[in-house]
Amino acid sequence: MKKKLIFLFFSIMCTQFSFAQSQSQMNNDSYKSYKKVDDELGVVYQKVIKKYSKNPDFINALRASERLWIQLRDAEIKMRFPAKDPRLEYGSVYPVCVNLCLENITKIRISYLKEWLQSADGGDECSGSVGAY
Repeated sequence: MKKKLIFLFFSIMCTQFSFAQSQSQMNNDSYKSYKKVDDELGVVYQKVIKKYSKNPDFINALRASERLWIQLRDAEIKMRFPAKDPRLEYGSVYPVCVNLCLENITKIRISYLKEWLQSADGGDECSGSVGAY
């Protein structure tokens, strides 16, 4: 695991050196990149809420799913960086790594939620609530 982290660190550093950024700036930039994706998730989530607003059972299930997804997202980060003091264990690149992981996990969630924004084709009994708005 440490070898992978070191490789990730050096990969990031090699690309970042060409921009001559400080660690603080890299942390900030990675957070902004994650925040942009997180904001997109909020937009997609609100679109799903609006589209299915007349289906309260779905809305309740979606909200419960989102709460559990947040717990899963946070647990995934803890699993990837399980040290008691992650900043000490993984170094100054830790915030960048966390932001990259958060961004990737959030992109997957966006992709998943976008399924409910597609029009139902009506022929798939296993699509469940997709298109039932």
